[in-house]
Amino acid sequence: MSVRRYGSGGPWEEIFGYSRVVAAGPWLVTAGCTSTVDGVITNVGDAAGQTRQAFRIALDALARAGASVEHVIRTRIYVVNTSDADAVGRAHGEIFGAVKPASTMVMVAALIDPDHLVEVEVDAYLPRSRRS
Repeated sequence: MSVRRYGSGGPWEEIFGYSRVVAAGPWLVTAGCTSTVDGVITNVGDAAGQTRQAFRIALDALARAGASVEHVIRTRIYVVNTSDADAVGRAHGEIFGAVKPASTMVMVAALIDPDHLVEVEVDAYLPRSRRS
């Protein structure tokens, strides 16, 4: 089985030593994605906005590996504030409502920066005929 690794240039990838996406055979998994763009946290105070941005980052990374939203089979969402769960879930539904992957939402005490309200992970399955 071949393993391919894809970076996105995120600020912590080189420092912490990880890839944005790892493709192992037909399976693609993302690292945790937050609402950080070019080293700047976007949508501060807006959990739904952070959810949309974090999934956009994850889906863009999967696209570089040849996958798209219809290949997503599982998502994980880590949320700091329980009161944001509904807004975060609805943002997930906007993106994945037609695909309906398996999904888990977990409440956590904190993320790496106090302005991060949400972090997401995405798993995809890319059949051999669709790999790049």
